Amino acid sequence: MAKLVMSSTRDNLQVNSPAKRNYWDLFVVTCPAFLLSPSVVSHCPLTPSRPRARAAMDSLCLRPSSLRSAPAAAAAARRRDHILPSICSIQPNGQGRVSLSIQGSKGPSADHCKKFLDWKYSYHRISHQSRNTSANASGQSLQPEAEAHDPASIWKPISSSLDAFYRFSRPHTVIGTALSIVSVSLLAVESLSDISPLFLTGLLEAVVAAFFMNIYIVGLNQLFDIEIDKVNKPTLPLASGEYSPATGVAIVSVSAAMSFALGWVVGSPPLFWALFISFVLGTAYSVNLPYFRWKRFAVVAALCILAVRAVIVQLAFFLHIQTFVFRRPAVFSKPLIFATAFMTFFSVVIALFKDIPDIEGDRIFGIQSFSVRLGQNKVFWICVGLLEMAYGVAILMGATSSSLWSKSVTVAGHAILASILWSCARSVDMTSRAAITSFYMFIWKLFYAEYLLIPLVR
Repeated sequence: MAKLVMSSTRDNLQVNSPAKRNYWDLFVVTCPAFLLSPSVVSHCPLTPSRPRARAAMDSLCLRPSSLRSAPAAAAAARRRDHILPSICSIQPNGQGRVSLSIQGSKGPSADHCKKFLDWKYSYHRISHQSRNTSANASGQSLQPEAEAHDPASIWKPISSSLDAFYRFSRPHTVIGTALSIVSVSLLAVESLSDISPLFLTGLLEAVVAAFFMNIYIVGLNQLFDIEIDKVNKPTLPLASGEYSPATGVAIVSVSAAMSFALGWVVGSPPLFWALFISFVLGTAYSVNLPYFRWKRFAVVAALCILAVRAVIVQLAFFLHIQTFVFRRPAVFSKPLIFATAFMTFFSVVIALFKDIPDIEGDRIFGIQSFSVRLGQNKVFWICVGLLEMAYGVAILMGATSSSLWSKSVTVAGHAILASILWSCARSVDMTSRAAITSFYMFIWKLFYAEYLLIPLVR
């Protein structure tokens, strides 16, 4: 019976290293005491369907039914003490762990016994898996190697870091920047032959440089608005504490450096000046220095956003493709003028509406936005009215087009967007901050949709 148990246990422990072979030698001595543990007996690999094994277990008082009876327990204790009289005594602690206490003997053998019997044993470890567990000098078990190399434990911090950076970058602004650059760059395309590797390279350079500048601007604003964002946007990394201020400074500094470096290497004057002016306005908008922090003043704040979103993006990036990539003279076409005028309305709406959900924090910290001064409801309907007016102008613009397909697409597209806007605006609960924030993100979706229509204006 002892041979059978030792053979089965040795197979399950997969003794394949010198350290484990030493423990196996100790197991020969400690096996009888170890087998008295209910945690081992209950998961013994010897199944009751084997009559001879069951009889052997009965004779050694290893079956749980025998262990529960007092006479059998006493007999087992006598046999255990007879086998290990001067080494140790063993008690189960009810948590799947065998606890060993040294009685008389001391020295390496007793210490190794305690280390061996202090391991955790479970059904999956004995019957199905062989987990390698190391022990430190005090005999306490360490984390299993399988858990240390668990792919989930490796990817979890990476995923958390990416999620924090995603929120820090304010993705709705990044998407808007990328779409606007692509859209106005397509206005410089006169034929399908213009869509060449040269064009795609120039477009990619502009998008990447603008991406880094966008990270700088939104990141700098968060650095100076940490206390405000704890009220208005507590899920942002700096406000929630996921990022320290030093981390935020590092990200915005690297982003600004990367943007200017790329703009300098490319060598396009329109691209570099677009980045520089955006840098100056974004810095003046956020930094808390004398004569700066223009976001405190509603009109100046709106003008900053309008200058970047409506003028610089439309004109500078168009000129980057037209004059630097295609080497053509600067020509301000009808679609470009329309895009600039329409986005002027849209930029004013975004500048006004972004403060509606943030009215509580702005009021506490003295930011005199239009929402604080005029009230949420009034600013909300001013924004809706401005957008509807812009869509009306776009429909008239499309109707005057000489191209039938352009006329059909622009008129129908802007009419549909205007209808959706009005329908959604009427259903907004102005007492719910979540509803107002959701509608603000809906306005950004309309912003994206407009940049899909602008290249079709002819």
